[in-house]
Amino acid sequence: MEEALLRAVLFGTPLLLAALGALLAERSGVVNLGVEGIMALSALAAFAVALDASPYWGLLAGVGVGVLGGLFLGVFAVTLRANPFVAGLAVAAMGLGASGLLGKRYEGMPLDTPLPEGPLALVAFLLALLLHYFLYGSRLGLYLRSVGENPKAADLFGVSVEGVRYRALALGGGLIGLAGAYLSLAYRPSWTDGMTAGLGWVAIALVILAAWEPLRVVLGAYLFGLLFFLQFRLQGSVPIPSEAFAAMPYLLVILVLALSGRSRAPKALGQPFERGR
Repeated sequence: MEEALLRAVLFGTPLLLAALGALLAERSGVVNLGVEGIMALSALAAFAVALDASPYWGLLAGVGVGVLGGLFLGVFAVTLRANPFVAGLAVAAMGLGASGLLGKRYEGMPLDTPLPEGPLALVAFLLALLLHYFLYGSRLGLYLRSVGENPKAADLFGVSVEGVRYRALALGGGLIGLAGAYLSLAYRPSWTDGMTAGLGWVAIALVILAAWEPLRVVLGAYLFGLLFFLQFRLQGSVPIPSEAFAAMPYLLVILVLALSGRSRAPKALGQPFERGR
């Protein structure tokens, strides 16, 4: 039982970090569908820098790439007021394509000094608590929630809607970058094309499942981690095809999303803001 819980936390950590990053952007009103691509590119950057310098510099590089990825999305979704869904999908595709192309030289190379998983898992949990306090216990969190619910009213009270959304995308991108760095520096200290394995898309679904609440994201991420662990443990002991076990966590996400129609998203989610309109 203890092993199952430990594995649930360790595997759920990158999902938790990525979901918190997506949640932060979406509470400001910006849909971030680029999570998968940002994660992949951050994982590659973290691994490449770790090979040439140290894992801790690699961790910073992964976070930095995540921040840049969030700001890049902001140029289209906030400044240019492009369709945020199309912009997010473009960021995801570019991130996956670039990481796959640039990462070929790093495939099969080991990382001699991987980062310990435990401290990073603890940091992820503490960040979830911090984000909850930020949203509900600070003035800046109130501004962010206001921009996500009613940007016109927030603008009338002197809040910079664009500034809040850019900061949310940058900080959220940093969390997504940290998730990618965790994958390539701690959980699987290596680089392989496709190592994010759809976790970015699951993180987006988890935000909806958790009704945009950080503490619920924690529970959802660890539940998914437990299911991922169980699908490995149960293979061979139960007469069910291995493909069914591999799909089990993802099928659960789809099932829960289908049953979570009452979750209320931020009212301005996905709506570009233009002053005076």
